[in-house]
Amino acid sequence: MQSIYPILSEGQRLSMLSAPTQKISMVLDTDTFNEIDDQFAVTYSLLAREKVEVQAFYAAPFFNSLSSGPEDGMEKSYQELLRILERLGEPTENRVFRGSRQYLPGPQEPVDSPAARDLVQRAMAASPEHPLYVAAIGAITNVASAILLEPEIIRNIVVVWLGGHALYWPHTREFNLQQDIHAARVILDSGVPLVLLPCSGVVDHLLTTLPEIERYVKGKGAIGDFLAMRYKGCSEDHFAYSRVIWDIAAIAWLCCPDSVETQLVHSPILTDQLTWSKDDSRHFIRVASRVHRDRIFGDLFRRLDSQPQSKKEV
Repeated sequence: MQSIYPILSEGQRLSMLSAPTQKISMVLDTDTFNEIDDQFAVTYSLLAREKVEVQAFYAAPFFNSLSSGPEDGMEKSYQELLRILERLGEPTENRVFRGSRQYLPGPQEPVDSPAARDLVQRAMAASPEHPLYVAAIGAITNVASAILLEPEIIRNIVVVWLGGHALYWPHTREFNLQQDIHAARVILDSGVPLVLLPCSGVVDHLLTTLPEIERYVKGKGAIGDFLAMRYKGCSEDHFAYSRVIWDIAAIAWLCCPDSVETQLVHSPILTDQLTWSKDDSRHFIRVASRVHRDRIFGDLFRRLDSQPQSKKEV
């Protein structure tokens, strides 16, 4: 079957996959209500103003015990985005968009949505020299749909996706990836410049605890109190308890790339058994192999220090 995607030269791809050294433009695609880590990532992105300009936020679908289906998960994520931006005093009009109401129904069948359309518009206004960075920290449905709606956008974007497990892991049945396998294959097979942040084996080192959150997050303005509330509510018992704040890895690679070690590898093949298969004839992507936990949390906590101090109890 003939590919619908434009072909990038390896020189262009490798140039776009280099870690950013100047301020970049980005959009953030997030299943914000799914866990508590998306809220930290959204906040991190908005506090790193000297590094990233966040043009838009897209609500991604998700389906688990916190939603009645992908559409409900997307709508709850949309509303959570509004709550976060309100606490940071950030504008929301023409900046927060509802995403897909379902997962891709087939291998090359996009799901139209305001988020996908907005991404196409912004990506077409970018260029290979000044790409739009697409940080994606949920099911990759919205991004894959945008690529299928307008394949030419892969020339102008760099996708930074938290999805799947380490390439040596015995399987890659990870929540973000397995929700929409068709969308994951679009991202891996289309040739779009991709920075992949695997969960188990790499990003799962980004652990924190309630005492650390209460010391460095709680009291840092309305947003610090909100994040601390979300963290405290994630478990009934915090004794000897820690939790992974997965999604901040995507923002960390963009604003302090030395905190996320990566290598260039050939894009893996996602098998029907949800395992990785290797093919050295495929295009290159960049894959994270290690995160520096203290460096990343240190950067986030220092940025939260800029918020007005609050004595509000969580």
